[in-house]
Amino acid sequence: MLFSSMTFVFMFLPIVLLLYLITKKDIHNTLLLIASLIFYAWAEPKYLAIMLLTILINYLGAISIEKYISKKKFILVITILANLSFLIYFKYFNFLINNINNIFHLNINILNIIMPIGISFYTFQALSYVIDVYRGEVKAQKDIYKLALFICLFPQLIAGPIIKYHDISEQIDSREVNFEKVTLGVKRFIIGLAKKMLIANTMGLIADKIFIQSPESFSHSIAWLGAFAYTFQLYFDFSGYSDMAIGLGLIFGFKFMENFNYPYISKSITEFWHRWHISLSTWFKHYIYIPLGGNKEGLSKTIRNLGLVFLLTGIWHGANWTFIFWGIWHGFFIILEKIINLKEFQQKYSNFVISFFSHIYCIIIFVFGWVLFRSDNIIYAKKYLMNMLCLLKPNPALFQYDIYYYVDNNEIIIFIFAILCSIPLFKNILSVKNKILKVCVNLFLLFIFFCSAVTIAADTYNPFIYFRF
Repeated sequence: MLFSSMTFVFMFLPIVLLLYLITKKDIHNTLLLIASLIFYAWAEPKYLAIMLLTILINYLGAISIEKYISKKKFILVITILANLSFLIYFKYFNFLINNINNIFHLNINILNIIMPIGISFYTFQALSYVIDVYRGEVKAQKDIYKLALFICLFPQLIAGPIIKYHDISEQIDSREVNFEKVTLGVKRFIIGLAKKMLIANTMGLIADKIFIQSPESFSHSIAWLGAFAYTFQLYFDFSGYSDMAIGLGLIFGFKFMENFNYPYISKSITEFWHRWHISLSTWFKHYIYIPLGGNKEGLSKTIRNLGLVFLLTGIWHGANWTFIFWGIWHGFFIILEKIINLKEFQQKYSNFVISFFSHIYCIIIFVFGWVLFRSDNIIYAKKYLMNMLCLLKPNPALFQYDIYYYVDNNEIIIFIFAILCSIPLFKNILSVKNKILKVCVNLFLLFIFFCSAVTIAADTYNPFIYFRF
């Protein structure tokens, strides 16, 4: 079930919220667990068993870690491998077979595997739980229903934020629901829905028109248009989903971590990753980078650790070499900035010129990276980037459309809104104190909710990019 669907917005959510508000606290967790299982099974009921098995494996694994102290490392490894086995099979099996066939000139049959929705997200959440128990940061959850609620809580089940168990364990046991939280959550949900329906979907239509064609069949300017359209589509799609998830969490009394902090204003790739998909980057920091030694064991090992983290980041995003090279691309510039100590340089020579060119540098790197991310294969990405750099000579004979086919006046206006909304111009819109401004904000939110609802009812183009990650 999609957050941006008529079924969710006008049926599922109102029913669950009404039941939640009129029932006693004692059954709130049970209600949310049942709702979460229905939410997940709505689209793919056959894969519900995989998630339930994941819950059982981690429940037994964590209890065994506490019970058999002398063997806890062995139990941890077995539990981690059991979790990753589902992820590897469903997400990477055919990718591995394809590459084995190509390398060794074999003809192993590809299986018809459909990846369960959200498996990358709930697997990482499950891993955070069992690792936290192993480290002694939390006690093993003896109530399997509470653990199930943590792993499959519907607001963040499909596409995050990735919640670490030690951040939310106390909220599962006790949380407060009040009018202020519910109204703030509803407002946050509306903002996320508008990001998705009004900006991301519009940008997606532009990007898809361009990326579906061969790079030789459009001009350099259209290549840049497609890259920027996808840059905004991805940000507003994913940050919109995160806003909706955080808003839904507030409605039901949970406080989830922020997942985006205006990443497109960054002045380095290091800063970009402090602002982009924060829950994933902090997960890798907490469970991979720091255990490897972080930056405490010299520059060479820091480079190794960063390289491994960003290689895994690319692999996590998808079973395609484009994602792997995208991770390596970002890792390269993170390491380069670490070697030249870019942060210290920017602080020492802080002025408008340095700030401006640092920002331009960062934009170019992440936009080029998104071309890799969007492309179906490395060859296509290479040609597309060459087109952007004027190194590929487009063939006018293949040109089918001019730039006005891809953008009309309405889409230009949405582009302007995308730029304005990707900077912290409206950052404190929900916390205004002035009564008149508050009324204006509420009226504006009602307006964009109405526009979003109309778009949901009329629009068949409604994918979530991270839906199957």
